Amino acid sequence: MTVLRIFLIAAVLLLLATLAVVLLALAETRQRIAALEAERSTAETRHGQIEYASWGKGPPVLVVHGAGGGVDQGRILAQAIGGDGYRWISVSRFGYLGSALPETPSTAAQAEAFADLLDTLGVGRVSILAMSGGVPPSLQFAAMYPERTDRMMLLSPAPFTPFSPEVEDRPIATWAYSALLGNDVIYWTLTKVARHQLEAAFDARADLREGLSDEEALFVRDLIDTFLPASRRLAGVNNEGAAVDPSATYNLEAIRAQVLIVHARDDRLNPFAVGSSLAARIPQSRFLPLDHGGHLLLGHHADLSREFDSLLAE
Repeated sequence: MTVLRIFLIAAVLLLLATLAVVLLALAETRQRIAALEAERSTAETRHGQIEYASWGKGPPVLVVHGAGGGVDQGRILAQAIGGDGYRWISVSRFGYLGSALPETPSTAAQAEAFADLLDTLGVGRVSILAMSGGVPPSLQFAAMYPERTDRMMLLSPAPFTPFSPEVEDRPIATWAYSALLGNDVIYWTLTKVARHQLEAAFDARADLREGLSDEEALFVRDLIDTFLPASRRLAGVNNEGAAVDPSATYNLEAIRAQVLIVHARDDRLNPFAVGSSLAARIPQSRFLPLDHGGHLLLGHHADLSREFDSLLAE
């Protein structure tokens, strides 16, 4: 067999393998899009369309996802921390999935969109469960609408003005998160061939995954999977910088809600100083620092669920 023939056979096999990967990735992406379409609703706000999902009965709780998320990630967070007994309202922030990216997509504008959605749903007063990048617009909502904000649980808060968007010792460079979510086929492939590396990139590193309960292991798995369709989240990821816009102001002293802030010292995505700063400035706040758990607060979900129930029962 000639070298040329060997080369041609190898090239054909590579092409077929690549085609198979693309077809499998696109098929799973379509399945996830169909599942999202089935569970989501939309409403119009002064800043364009907002996507949401609502389920359960009880006191209303707005769930605000972190970077790379959407209504599906909000549902995972609600199930992990909140559980039953509440009326959950999970939203997709600006640029995520089916939510519009307005001309001025500030965190204050996002708070206004939250208020418009609640008006549409007939919800006057709401509690908030927010994580990471979902915290800055939640702070704006609580400051702008203190009469509408009941209780708040803020997990692993992301930097906001005047903090810098750059964080030392992140698992990968900040810009690389946009690259990860830029292509559905690439992201799907990484979930199959480099899953542990993906988990580490989102701070679910190996030492934190050791000894996890079945529920928390499922949380990590589902979280990694929900980033697909990745391409439909890219605009939102690219807008995360709105939280640290130098022109933005956060009137934290105006917040009247009872607030529980939870942050782990070994969070490699968001600085621990963000959580401690919030606790120092929000009048009715309580800070729960954790020595271990990383960005996803792994190993503590059962305790945090009890903390959440206790907070909303006060």
